[in-house]
Order: sequence, then structure tokens, then C-alpha cells
Amino acid sequence: MTSGYAGRVSGTPRPNQKLTEADDAYARLRQNIRAGSLVPGERLVETELAEGLGLGRNAVRTALARLEQDGLVERAPFRGSRVRIISETEAVEILEARAVLEGLAARHAAVRATPADLDDLRGLLLQMQGHFIAGDLLASSELNSVLHRRIVELAALPTVARLIDGLHAQNVRHQFRTVLAPGRASQSLQEHRSIVDALATGDGEKAEAAMRAHLLNVVRTLRSLQSVSTSS
Repeated sequence: MTSGYAGRVSGTPRPNQKLTEADDAYARLRQNIRAGSLVPGERLVETELAEGLGLGRNAVRTALARLEQDGLVERAPFRGSRVRIISETEAVEILEARAVLEGLAARHAAVRATPADLDDLRGLLLQMQGHFIAGDLLASSELNSVLHRRIVELAALPTVARLIDGLHAQNVRHQFRTVLAPGRASQSLQEHRSIVDALATGDGEKAEAAMRAHLLNVVRTLRSLQSVSTSS
């Protein structure tokens, strides 16, 4: 691992003083994996992680064990820990589960969203469009993730939100990069417009359908990419 590694995990310490060092390390490493700062397949060196986080090595070791239980990290004898790589089959399962859960969130968000909430979502769409026009597809994808998170927050369903968060932590987006598939970024932008338009109508059924359609299109794109990769 290079010296720049430590800088990539120097996240802000959690403000809750009741957290142990191990809790803090777990929360921050999990967020780094989810954000893609630590990429699938990347080796995780305890001493360098501890330095980057400003925490003890024992805390990092405990955090890595918890992340292994979550399915985010894998450890092999004599090889140490790495961010776990997700198979295509698992990625599809995750996306299909998200389609159901985020569809449910969109249904509830459609009923709860205020005009100010909708303005916020439309502002995100404009930013996504700006990045798309500039050719920065990965930046547009990052805002895509923010928009999804805002919709889940609007739904105000804590159990659903917790389940969705666990699925997002599996890092499908950063491993497979479906937004880079030819034509996908433009299609994705239009799908997100359709979701926001459906939310604006207050029709929960329509919003749920739009969200499900979007995520199932991501599944189709992922499968087509893997098919091309296999045949190459």
C-alpha cells in the first residue's frame, strides 16, 4: 500500500463520545468502503489504517472482524484482509432487493414530499445533468446516490432505511460502474427525472413503479456488461 493510502481513510471522527475506538473505526471504515475510497479487492493493512484513522491497531483489527461479518471484508490465511469483491450473481440479487425496498421507500416518499423537498430533488437532477454534459459521468453517479438517499430519508421508514443502507454498503456501484456503459448515463438521468416527476404527482404507486424500473434497468445493464466481458 502506498503512503497515500492513509490519507484516503482519514475520515472525520464520530462525534458521539460514547463510542469505543473500535466502534469509531468500524463506522469510518464502513463509510470508506461504501464511498469507494477503499475499492473492491484492495488490501487492508492494519498499521496503515490505524495511522490514517488516528486510532489504535487493536481497534482497527476489531473493526475489520466486524466488517468481515457484514460481508464487506474478507480475510485469508497469510494474505491478510481485503475489501470483498462481489460476484455478478450477488450484485444482481442486491439490485433486485434494492428495487423492492427503494420502490417501497419511493411509494411513501411520494405521500410525504413537500414542495421544498421536490425542489431539492430537482436541484440534484440539474447538478447531475451538468456533470453529464461536462462528461463527468462518475460525478453524476455520485449525485445519483445522493438522490436515492434523499428519497429514502423522505420515506421515514427506519427499518427499510437500515436494510437499504446495508445493501448500499456492498459497493455494487463502485465495482461494476454501470454508468460508464454506452448510453447508460443518459438513460439513467431520464429514469431519475421520471422518479422525481412521479414523486411530484403524489402517486405512491407510480413512484414505486418508476424506482423499480430504474433499478431493474441497472440489472439489465450489469448483465449485458458481464456478458460482453465473458465473450471477449
